Amino acid sequence: MSSFFLIADNLVNPAGPTLAQRLAWRERPVGAPLLRQEWGDLLFMHWPVPAALLQPHLPPRLQIDIHDGTAWLAIVPFRMSKVRTRVSPPVPGADEFLELNVRTYVHLDGVPGVWFFSLDATNALAVWLARTFFNLPYLRAKMRMESPSAQLRQFTAERTHAGFPPAQLRATWSIGSPLPPAEPGSLPFFLTERYCLYTSNKDQTKLYRGRVAHTPWPLSSAQVLHYESSLIESHSLPTPTGPPVLHAGGPVSVELWPMQRV
Repeated sequence: MSSFFLIADNLVNPAGPTLAQRLAWRERPVGAPLLRQEWGDLLFMHWPVPAALLQPHLPPRLQIDIHDGTAWLAIVPFRMSKVRTRVSPPVPGADEFLELNVRTYVHLDGVPGVWFFSLDATNALAVWLARTFFNLPYLRAKMRMESPSAQLRQFTAERTHAGFPPAQLRATWSIGSPLPPAEPGSLPFFLTERYCLYTSNKDQTKLYRGRVAHTPWPLSSAQVLHYESSLIESHSLPTPTGPPVLHAGGPVSVELWPMQRV
């Protein structure tokens, strides 16, 4: 990494959350959640990226979260199922769909979380609700996931949302052996144990935080057998170099609370 990026990262990354703060946000919030759902068939693909390249894409108050001096950019395909509100059962035809997100990690006032550059999904109603009421950058897309075997997943996606840059993903991965629980302070813990998400209004003048609760991710090793994508580039972000850090994950039962302005 060049000296420029080392200096710039120091400027844009004040001290992040302590380990105690990261652990504290794993506690389930008080009260009833707004939504319940299950996440499964998930693949974390993470690339190290200089924080100085990501910080300009964030609202002014948010800071890139780093681990051992490095920021991380991820593509995450998965299956969402058993989607329901706190007062209603799953609705057939609307309770399961595929999702694909491009994300990085941020913090605000000692609270770590996820910042989504995009969340592509196959459910048009979910896209509309998320964009309208939660300020989340959901986008419509065509996707398909196949499971030729218990250990193999094939995923294709093509963005179809009008007015946004086209993007696509084609990936095949194999799921390996289960991994031990992510050790607090480790890189897998930093990348996967996230219990808040951040978003903003269109002109990035207002910030919102949402709480998420689930048990720690059950992770397995993974190997990508085929990968091609234009997702990251659709956000005017540089193409990552080198192989990604990979984890297969799920399933986990998830609870989500309403977004709160911060």
